[in-house]
Amino acid sequence: MGKAYPNMERNLLKQFQKYAEKQLVEDDTDWHWLSLAQHHGLPTRLLDWTYSPYVALHFAVSSIDDFGEDGAVWKVNYAEAHQHLNAIAKNTLSKYGASIFSTDMLAEALAKGVDDLDDLHIPDYDFAVFFEPPAIDDRIVNQFAYFSVLSDPTLAFDDWLATRAPKVRWTKIIVPASIKWEVRDKLDQANLNERTLFGGLDGLCSWLARHYWPRP
Repeated sequence: MGKAYPNMERNLLKQFQKYAEKQLVEDDTDWHWLSLAQHHGLPTRLLDWTYSPYVALHFAVSSIDDFGEDGAVWKVNYAEAHQHLNAIAKNTLSKYGASIFSTDMLAEALAKGVDDLDDLHIPDYDFAVFFEPPAIDDRIVNQFAYFSVLSDPTLAFDDWLATRAPKVRWTKIIVPASIKWEVRDKLDQANLNERTLFGGLDGLCSWLARHYWPRP
């Protein structure tokens, strides 16, 4: 039995780097490796986001096993979240005329890796950083993806919004279970599905398996 994931983050990342192909990352930094690991399903402190409300809806109604439960789409103003950062980080965003970080900007302005980020953690004043991952493959591009990371890896993001970020606007949109099939049908009609968002044979098979699943 392994330890809890937050206590094993460094070892998880080390083992992932050991066995993954080195050419898969542009730069040998924590943020590139974490982006790649998160993208392929390794438990990390990163949280997935998308610029597209349609892509977000897809993931809210993509699991057949959860069709009996309400879903949700979260919307967060990341520019306001970044107002909680230190002056160096905010000045870096201003220098590049950006409201969100790249992995290189994040390493330059705030933390070269997770250890540096942990050093910035102050009890009762945690912050969130949003950044765009490198274009590892077509999935990242197709899903208009970006990530968030909290200075405290044990803190849930909704708890941070509710208690630590009073000036950050956010909305939680409930997708009732009663309309999930209708939403799913309309997304399929708009060509928003596993085949187009994931690509390859894995995406094609996931789409076919769900699309032809018998409805209850």
